[in-house]
Amino acid sequence: MRRHAVATLRTVLLLGPFLVLTIPLAGVVFVASVVRKDTAFIEGIIRVWSLLFLATAPVRLDIEGRERIDPTRQYVFVANHLSNFDIPAMLLAAPVPIRFLAKKELYQVPVLAQAMNGIGIIRTDRQGASAAHAEINQGVARAKGRGHSLIVFPEGTRSDDGILAPFKKGAFRIAITNELPVVPVTISGTWEAWPPGSKLIYPAAARVVLHEPIPTADLTVLDINSLKDRVHAVVAVGLPAGASG
Repeated sequence: MRRHAVATLRTVLLLGPFLVLTIPLAGVVFVASVVRKDTAFIEGIIRVWSLLFLATAPVRLDIEGRERIDPTRQYVFVANHLSNFDIPAMLLAAPVPIRFLAKKELYQVPVLAQAMNGIGIIRTDRQGASAAHAEINQGVARAKGRGHSLIVFPEGTRSDDGILAPFKKGAFRIAITNELPVVPVTISGTWEAWPPGSKLIYPAAARVVLHEPIPTADLTVLDINSLKDRVHAVVAVGLPAGASG
């Protein structure tokens, strides 16, 4: 009971104001992106936003494997998906500028939509069929052209029970088509901080493990399934017992 009461107070006093603060921060990012795209200042604001987001719970973040990532290269980071805290955790964990795929509903929020467009977030529409795929492909091409890496959650949605689900093919098609190495990523602990469907946030210790990159330059679309299965196995190894599916 006390834990629930404290979580309610924390959510109201910290998460609520943070979500309100996101809009003016988005405004700053949008203006900066109009003046000059892809600056260290913009990346700094993204990191500040991520730190503030995790601090609402708070989520204490441990990062492993950054030394495996070449900061001069681009990648497709492929991670399991547990919580709304996964994106800020990844924005802090990756030692390269990364962008993610965002639901079209987020683009209905004024200022936030302009900021996401300005910094190269990729809009997705799960109901859009072939048109949605074309939009994603265009967004990926723009991101690659701007020197951004991508983070994709191939389960398609957050895990309801914290257990790793099968991967879909999209992330691996993107990586192979664009000849970008795949970095398997294991995230743990964020589910405990903010489970899907919960209106409350809780303190937790989270861990992000960046595994060894897997080259894709010599692969074709015929290799999508084998790459998918290989990455799934790597991600699963890093999860706590009982969460690997």
